[in-house]
Order: sequence, then C-alpha cells, then structure tokens
Amino acid sequence: MDLTELQEIAEQERKSQKPVQIRCCVAAGCLSANSEAVKKRLEEAVKASGLENQVQVSGVGCMRLCCQGSLVHVATQNEPESLGTLYQKVTPEDAPAIIAALNGEQTKVQQGDLTHPFFTKQLPIVLENSGKVNPDRIESYIAAGGYQALYHVLREMTPAEVVDAITRSGLRGRGGAGYPTGVKWATVAKAKGERKFVICNADEGDPGAFMDRSVLESDPHRVLEGMAIAAYAVGATQGYIYVRAEYPIAISRLQTAIRQAQRLGLLGSQIFESPFDFKIDIRIGAGAYVCGEETALMASIEGKRGTPHPRPPYPAESGLWGYPTLINNVETFANISPIIRKGAEWFASIGTEKSKGTKVFALAGKICNTGLIEVPMGTPLRLIVEELGGGVPDDGKAKAVQTGGPSGGCIPASAFDTSVDYESLTALGSMMGSGGMIVMDQSTNMVDVAKFFMEFCMDESCGKCIPCRVGTVQLYRLLTKIREGKASLTDLELLEELCDMVKNTSLCGLGQSAPNPVFSTLRYFRDEYLALINTSQAQEQLNV
Repeated sequence: MDLTELQEIAEQERKSQKPVQIRCCVAAGCLSANSEAVKKRLEEAVKASGLENQVQVSGVGCMRLCCQGSLVHVATQNEPESLGTLYQKVTPEDAPAIIAALNGEQTKVQQGDLTHPFFTKQLPIVLENSGKVNPDRIESYIAAGGYQALYHVLREMTPAEVVDAITRSGLRGRGGAGYPTGVKWATVAKAKGERKFVICNADEGDPGAFMDRSVLESDPHRVLEGMAIAAYAVGATQGYIYVRAEYPIAISRLQTAIRQAQRLGLLGSQIFESPFDFKIDIRIGAGAYVCGEETALMASIEGKRGTPHPRPPYPAESGLWGYPTLINNVETFANISPIIRKGAEWFASIGTEKSKGTKVFALAGKICNTGLIEVPMGTPLRLIVEELGGGVPDDGKAKAVQTGGPSGGCIPASAFDTSVDYESLTALGSMMGSGGMIVMDQSTNMVDVAKFFMEFCMDESCGKCIPCRVGTVQLYRLLTKIREGKASLTDLELLEELCDMVKNTSLCGLGQSAPNPVFSTLRYFRDEYLALINTSQAQEQLNV
C-alpha cells in the first residue's frame, strides 16, 4: 500500500456514492430504538420505488442527538452536514413516507432542526466523521481522509518530530487526569526496553458516560490510526485495545476494522512500505470499574486479577510485562490524526491557555437534549446546559451538574458561568473526568446523589487497600443514616473526617476520588444534609 493506492481507494469510494444519501444511525443508542429495522425498511422502500440508481442507504455512526433516535439524515451528495433533512424518532413504518418525500410528497415524520444550537455550537474534531462514515467499511474512512496522517508521519516525519507536534498542540489526556500527552509520549520514547507497547484504554465505566463507546462504534479506524501514529512515535510494535465486554457493538466493529486494516497493509508488517511494524489486538475486560486505572488494566491484560499497584515505577518506564508502555484513552487517540493533518498550531488555537482543543461530553440527566456533544475547551457550562442541552424539561430549573463520574463533583447552578476546562472544574471541587455530564433539577436530593456514587465506588472497590475497601462502606452507611434522618451532627463531622482519610490514604484513584461527590455536595448543598439532621444544633446552623 502506498499513497497512490490510498487515493485510488478514496476516489473509487466517492465515485460509488449515489446522488442522494440516506444515512441511518446504527450506533447503540439508535439500535436500541430499532434502527436496524428502520435501515432495512428504507432499503426495501428504495427498491420498491425503483430508485436504486439514485438513492443510497447506509448505516453510519452516532448522530449525537441520542434522545431522538432512531435518527435518519437525508442529503444530496456532497451537501454540507448542516443542510439536508434530519428525521427523528423514526420507526420502520415511516420508511415509505421518507422515500416518498424525495419526490416532494408531504410527510408527517418528525423532523429535527439542524440549525438548533445543539448542532451549530458544537465543534466536531473527534466526532467529525460520526454520522458520516460507515464504520464497517474502511473505504468509507479512507474517502474521508483516513490513514493519510499515518502515511505522512511514516514517510515524511521522524518519531521525534511526531512527539514534538503532539507536544506543541497542547493535547492533554482525555481520560480524566489531563496529563500532557506529548510529555507522556516523550517519556516512553526515551525509555529503554527490548519491547514497547501502546494501550488504548476503552474501559469506560462512569455512570452516564458513553463517549468512548460512541467513538469506537462510529469511527473505529480513527482510533487505530491514532494508535499506529503513537506507536511509531514511541517505538512500539504491539498495541492493545482494552474494552469492556458490555460494549459488544464496539468490539465487533473494532474486530472488523482491524481485519480490514491488516488486509490493506495498514496494520501489520512494513506499513506503507516503511520499516515500521505494528499489530493491534483486543483484550476484553469483565467490567470492573477499577480496571480503568492503568496499573489494574495492565494486570488484567497480563491475565492477572485487575488490582492497582503503587507507582513509581510508572507504566512509561515499566508497564506491561515490565516493558515501557504508553496508555491513552479512546478520545486522546482520536485527536491524533487531525492534529497531524491540520497542524499542532491549529489545535493549539482552540480552547484555553492551559486546556487546548475540544472535549466530548455525554450529556444526560434532567435535560431536553441528551446525547453526545463536542465543544471547545472553555465553553461556559451555562451554554452547554441551556443552549445545547435545551434546558430542563417542562420549564424546570437546573440545580446542579455532576461532572467526572464517581470521581467528580456536583457543580451548583450559581457556578454555571464557569468555563469548562481542567483548572476551572478542579477549582470548583469537581473534575473533567472522561466526559460524563449529568444535569439535575430542583427535585434532586443531593444527599441521594452522594449516596448513589458512594454505593457505586463501594461495589467497585477491588478491596486491595483498607481505606477504600472499608472506608467506602463506612461512608455509605453514614450517608444512609443521614438520609434516613437518624444521624447527628457528630455523624456529619465523622463523615467529613472519614472522607479526608479515604481521599489521602487510598492506593489508587478510585479510593482517592470516591469522596469527591460527598465533598462537593457538602460544599454547595450543606443545608440539605442539615435538614435531615433533626437536632436543635443542626437547625441553628441551617437557619444561619
């Protein structure tokens, strides 16, 4: 495979496209709304109408507005995404009416508004191909510019130049901590070892989070290309994608994508006729939340029990089987190809001074428009909730937004003007996390929220260290006691003291961050705790 052959595949794919494109979302959200049957009925309706030579029906990835699935987008060839017609809540029975509408007939099928802020105020970089390319066809990805970045780095850049480009872009790891990606790559590149590995962490386990799943289902080749570029930069020859078993569609499409890339020589030996060899295998996790922690993840890949280990040494120096290992999450790898194609300076021009680029969020909870969004770093939280999200249903009022999953915190409505970036969210007592964003309305009891996330952490603790294994249980019992109205102010003081102990003495990030939802709800909604403590002292504090 060389550049000419790649361009020929792209050209053939573009020529094969018919004048009218009907794209049917076949990501998990829409599949749960029977989109596979919708797609089949659309194909049958096209054939029945004799339009096979004019109309092409294809399955594509996530169209982002998940609450309105099944989603179908109809557009003429090469028509911008912002144009055309978006049909919402489509059923198989709607298929004939959608095809009839191509001839100007009126249809009662519900249509979406592509000029709504939900679409117009997003900046898709990671999601630029989602809803456009067919995830089961490598030719579709190549026609969208796929694998050109990999060719460019293998034939025109040194590994050091690739690392430098990622460093200058300002990209930070999208898995939660926000560690500078270029620094991590440089560390692995400099490390000495007979072998090196690249791991894609797709063990997405936060409640309400589905960003990585959607990327893998919608654009799997983009992740493979990012991993291959990373492997070239750090000197690795073997990659692993660690994905949880609860993502069967993502796993299936990854397996197909890997086979297709190997068939075209885009993975394997002497990629693009260069000396670079790189192989990717999939490892399926059993669903343990703690395996999102990198040392536990590596133990699981090695066939051991997925429990964390103290650091140092860090994986960059001694990781998988003791060799230098680079670990990034799905979204981080999905940013690599556009950075190479469009330049580090382009990416660095987006976002804030310390948080560059965009961030994908799974917007969920008491919000009108639930689904995937991708916005520049620094976007105000209020804009996300009120404009993209459309606010709370039935003219309700938002009370808080929980970011960062069980590791994050609850941000009150009074702080919604805060920009969404790593530093600002940390200052509020929350964190970026992998990208879950759950909106809560005035009916939400914040003690219940803290109790829910503590129960999650308690159940998911691996049990290796006492502070997490025992501390989360005691915290859950205290929260239950408070919620049942049986607690005293002494119990509330003990809750805060125990949170501090668990945070500062646990072995890994699960225990260290488990108290965050409690800390943030106590910080901003302490009155709801005091209201449940039926003592005169508590009532005095509440009245103050």
